[in-house]
Amino acid sequence: MPTVLILGANGKIGSHSAIAFADAGWSVRRYVRGTDMTAAALGCDVLINGLNPPAYHDWDRIVPAITKQVIAAAQASGATVIIPGNLYNFGDQAGVWSENTPQRPAARKGQIRVEMEEAYRAAGVRTVILRAGNFIDPNHNEDVMSSVLLRNIKRGVITLPGDASVMQAYAYVPDWARAALMLAEKRDSLATFEDVPFPGHAFTAEDLRHALEGIMGQHLKFKRFPWWAMALLSPVWELAQELSEMRYLYNTAHRLCSKKFDALLPDFRPTETLTVMRSGLPKDIVTEGHSVGAGYSAAQ
Repeated sequence: MPTVLILGANGKIGSHSAIAFADAGWSVRRYVRGTDMTAAALGCDVLINGLNPPAYHDWDRIVPAITKQVIAAAQASGATVIIPGNLYNFGDQAGVWSENTPQRPAARKGQIRVEMEEAYRAAGVRTVILRAGNFIDPNHNEDVMSSVLLRNIKRGVITLPGDASVMQAYAYVPDWARAALMLAEKRDSLATFEDVPFPGHAFTAEDLRHALEGIMGQHLKFKRFPWWAMALLSPVWELAQELSEMRYLYNTAHRLCSKKFDALLPDFRPTETLTVMRSGLPKDIVTEGHSVGAGYSAAQ
């Protein structure tokens, strides 16, 4: 029976990956923070690296430290590492981003991620960067949908971190976990270092509003995210500073190219976009199999 070690098992990536791998018959181990990662990895075939500094805290120091630790564990165990890559590497040039897109980060955190990925490549450990857009977690585990876009949805408001018409890439976390599993099961046929864009879903805030109005049966308003408050608080609140640094991404139109992903996983079927959008709503607004105001048309 193949074995996977989940790093960051309580987070978005870790929790859904544990479910996907267990459902496929894998033995699932969960890494306990602060223990010997190398010892935990021995006998494992795959490491899912869902570790990340909470609230962007001290990225300059913690991300390289985690990277060094995971590489050592992979070298000792011979395991393949699967990492949820992000889009910070690509900077602020709009487009359809792929594994061939030049990596020209526009922010400090982007440069840290570029250096992190290069460390895996240089170490020679078998690595898959499964690169994705903003995560949408149906469990509302600090994802962009529940924390930003739909934070005030009960008041009929969609919060805009950028322009409403700008295309953005999203990744439904259960889908990402299924894709990670499928890549893990064909790891022996992959290159030592694979950069795989996860196409996921792409839509604008206008698309989201239209869909949710149909689900909720009411008109929804747009309200700007309070970036002005983040600017004021940045000198005294680390998270405000870190969020402000990434503001540009919400105004950079982008989606992820599906060509490589489709070639590697031709049988993958993503969750329907409307289901993904609906998953961001609070449970008391939408219950399984039933939507409040179903049949409402935004044209009414």
